[in-house]
Amino acid sequence: MIGGVPVPTFMTHARELHRLGPANNDRLSAVRVALSVAAPALVLILVGRPDLMLYAVFGALTGMYGRNETHQLRLKHQAQAAVILVGGLTIGVFLSVNHIHSWWLVLVATLFAGAGSLYADSSRLRPIGPFFGILALGACASVPTSVPFTTAVLIGAASAAFSLVVGFAGWLRHRTWERGAVRDVPLFRGSLRQTALVHAARYVLAVAGAGAIGVLSGSGHPHWAMAAAAVPLAGADLPSRVHRGIHRIVGTFLGLGVVAVVLFPSPLSPLQYFPGHTAVVLAVIVVLCQFPTELFMARHYGWAMVFFTPVVLLIAQLAAPMDPGVLVLERAVETFVGAVVGIAVAVVVQRRA
Repeated sequence: MIGGVPVPTFMTHARELHRLGPANNDRLSAVRVALSVAAPALVLILVGRPDLMLYAVFGALTGMYGRNETHQLRLKHQAQAAVILVGGLTIGVFLSVNHIHSWWLVLVATLFAGAGSLYADSSRLRPIGPFFGILALGACASVPTSVPFTTAVLIGAASAAFSLVVGFAGWLRHRTWERGAVRDVPLFRGSLRQTALVHAARYVLAVAGAGAIGVLSGSGHPHWAMAAAAVPLAGADLPSRVHRGIHRIVGTFLGLGVVAVVLFPSPLSPLQYFPGHTAVVLAVIVVLCQFPTELFMARHYGWAMVFFTPVVLLIAQLAAPMDPGVLVLERAVETFVGAVVGIAVAVVVQRRA
């Protein structure tokens, strides 16, 4: 027992690593998200700028929200999600073009995490919490911006807008409209407000702690630790938060194996068979990995991370290439540190009944 909350045994956590949740129209949602990523990616490939996929992908993640809502409710939900995604992207690009890194990045990301948590809870975003906004902020801040500030932001905003169109497109076939429909978002009062404040405090502590460890360790990517620290906090209770943290670590490590196969020179790497087209090959792999990411996101977070890890690392590699060995090693270390910090904060900071 921790704080009156029963903590499952090691075997319970181990069983959670291979247990799939029930299916719930996952394929259709995965198709929508994959299309939302593929279309802007194809445009960038055709104009010879696959290095800008970083901004397009984070905007396209808008399609991950509102998966099983009616069309007008999904439109509202995704519009609310676009605020936090494009907002995080915009702040990250601003930090990048002004060369603001290290402790300033930790401070800004921490403030964004706290405010984003309150916004996500008040809007009842699903997936829960500001994780994708934090990830977009850190990733965009940590790579050099090769285009004007407004261009980078517009790519992300246009990609988010396209995701809204894709999410609403099914209405043309069904043409059903639920008059007076509203999203089930409760008023922020009493215990609900207190719960949201405690939740935001967890995000602030976890992101700040993981970011500080990343900076003090000399890592070139402290934002990976900050993003990983936010992952466990999206769980509904302490056991689910621990499960998510473990899923994050194991899923990321397996995903790094996929990244290693792609980037390290070997007969297994697709890059060996398309010399001179590295950027296009990486862009295609990003698009292909997005479908299984969304397919498993609601059923098994660990499996989703196996495919989402290549998405995040390869778009970063497109934007700012670096040594694959350093890339994989730092990602592994930062993810482990961040997830452990997130789990620790979830255990320590709990709301009293």
